[in-house]
Amino acid sequence: MTAIVQKLEQNRDQMTEWFEHMHRHPELSMQETSTADYIAETLGGFGAYEIETGVGKNGIVASLKAGEGGAAIGLRADFDALPIQEQNDLPYKSSSAGVGHLCGHDGHATMLLGAAKYLAETKNFNGTVRLIFQPGEETMQGAPAMIDDGLFERFPVDAVFGMHNIPGLEAGKFYFRPGEMMASVDNWEVEVIGKGGHGGVPEQTIDPVVAGSSIVMAIQSIVSRNVAPANRAVVTIGAFLAGNAGNAVAGSAILRFSVRTTTPEDREMVLGNIRRIVSHQAQSFGCTFEIHEGVPGAVLVNDPEETEKAVGIARAAFGDEQVVYPGPPFLASEDFAFMLQKKRGTYCFLGGGPGKMVHHPEYVFNRELLPVGAAYWAALTEGYLR
Repeated sequence: MTAIVQKLEQNRDQMTEWFEHMHRHPELSMQETSTADYIAETLGGFGAYEIETGVGKNGIVASLKAGEGGAAIGLRADFDALPIQEQNDLPYKSSSAGVGHLCGHDGHATMLLGAAKYLAETKNFNGTVRLIFQPGEETMQGAPAMIDDGLFERFPVDAVFGMHNIPGLEAGKFYFRPGEMMASVDNWEVEVIGKGGHGGVPEQTIDPVVAGSSIVMAIQSIVSRNVAPANRAVVTIGAFLAGNAGNAVAGSAILRFSVRTTTPEDREMVLGNIRRIVSHQAQSFGCTFEIHEGVPGAVLVNDPEETEKAVGIARAAFGDEQVVYPGPPFLASEDFAFMLQKKRGTYCFLGGGPGKMVHHPEYVFNRELLPVGAAYWAALTEGYLR
């Protein structure tokens, strides 16, 4: 165990307390008022930070300057939860029905709080560190909201850094990749509108479930027949909502899409084909439709130079064997991509070891990572702000 991890290990009990509190009290994206209050109160207890709340609605920026250096970095962690019912029998399981920290954002916020405490006590750096606690990552709203609220104008940084736990990657190892690392995402909702009625007289109805089913099947051909095999894309229809009774034809059906692409050209092509298929399939069954487009996504692109710096700092802090470079890309998405469009920086994965993937109802954040992730943030601050 390296010296900086040993130092952060001393705060394990306190970090575990913070983590379990946030896990018990999850809040949905852009509704995280109590979580934001808890984070701000915890930061205030360290007695060293200038704390600004309400940035982009629920965001928090805590700034700490040491020495006379003029450089500044931003360290970002998210803290929103998912609309998924947790199916774990944990002593600290979610107390909110249908809402759970099943992506590990409670762990991310805890690791940054752990680093915050360490940095406030040691101040072993020369410059300014800004801790960015961001709401609304799951809906791609939080980063744009903070940026639109003047994040980088009000709290200037030379570079910004992010991190995410990933189950299935070796526990405690850091994975870095220059350039494109994560996909853009477009979250759409399509409403197929028919004519409801009795299930025994289908001739008097227009069935949106049949039309919606045809849309689901037709859309499966978009990636396989239109995206070059060398590229990566995926269209997921994660929700199909219609009706409440087996003997009635619903009046409408809702389809919720997640569209992930890695090039601007593929994004435009895939979205265009979805529009075309929805229109033609709905009309062929006599239905009308409405498409509700969500926040446009962005490919997460790491700056090669800042990635090299972060890799060097991580190797010095944790050892060569704990750093994988280049690491794998991932077709999940991240609104940290919007921050990287404004500032240089890099985003890395922290291996979570065996277990269910994030967003699974039985996902469990590996709490052994808490001092490791906190140590990375502390090492990055000390290494970048020498």
